[in-house]
Amino acid sequence: MKINYQSLEKKIKVNFKNKDLLIKSLTHKSFDNKNNNEKLEFLGDRVLGLIIAKKLLEIYPDEKEGVLDKKFASLVNKKTCLKIAKKIKIEKYVLTFNSQTKNSHIEDKVLSDSCEALIGSIYLDKGYDYTEKVILSLWSDQIKDSAITKIDPKTKLQELSLKKFKKLPVYKLISNTGPRHKPIFKVAVKLINTKFYSSHGTSKKEAEQNAALECLNNISKI
Repeated sequence: MKINYQSLEKKIKVNFKNKDLLIKSLTHKSFDNKNNNEKLEFLGDRVLGLIIAKKLLEIYPDEKEGVLDKKFASLVNKKTCLKIAKKIKIEKYVLTFNSQTKNSHIEDKVLSDSCEALIGSIYLDKGYDYTEKVILSLWSDQIKDSAITKIDPKTKLQELSLKKFKKLPVYKLISNTGPRHKPIFKVAVKLINTKFYSSHGTSKKEAEQNAALECLNNISKI
C-alpha cells in the first residue's frame, strides 16, 4: 500500500525539502528498529513545549506561574497531541509493523508520539519560525480553550497554605458509608489557623475537593 505523504503536507501546510525526514518522523520502531522516529519525538516534544510556553506568556502576561503551568500541561500532554494527530488523520501515514495490514489498529500512544516526531521533523526541515506558525495553527482551538482552564479547589487551598504557613493543608477521612457500588465519603480539611471544614463525595478525591472548596469559602469570610 503506497502512502500519499503529499496529502499530509497539504493538511499541515508544510512542503518538506527533505522528504526522507518526513517519512522518518512517521516510522515507528516496530517497522524499522534503526531508522525510526524516537529521536525526532524527543526533539518535537521540546520544540512544542518551548513554542506553547512562549505563546502562553504572550497571551496571559499577568497570570500566575501556577495557572500557566496548568494551562501548559493541558496543551502539551499526550491526550492533546493525540487530538491533533487525529485532526490531521496521522494514522493514514504512520508506518508500524502491522500498518500495511487491512483494518489494522494503531495504538493511541504511537499516534501521539508520531505527532511530536512530526513537529521535530518540521523544525529540522523548516526552522523555528515556520514550526511556530504550524503549531499555533494546529493548536489554535486548544489555545483558545486554555482561557477557561481553572485551578481546582484542592490545588488553590494548597497554594494558599504554603504561601501563608509554609505547610500543606491537613486532610482527614471522617467516614466511608453506603453500599460498595455507591459509596459516600466524608472528608475534613484544615489549615494551621482554622478549624476542620468537611464535605462529602462519591470518591475520596471528590470529597477532598469539596472539603477544600468549603474551607476556601469559609476562610474568605474570616
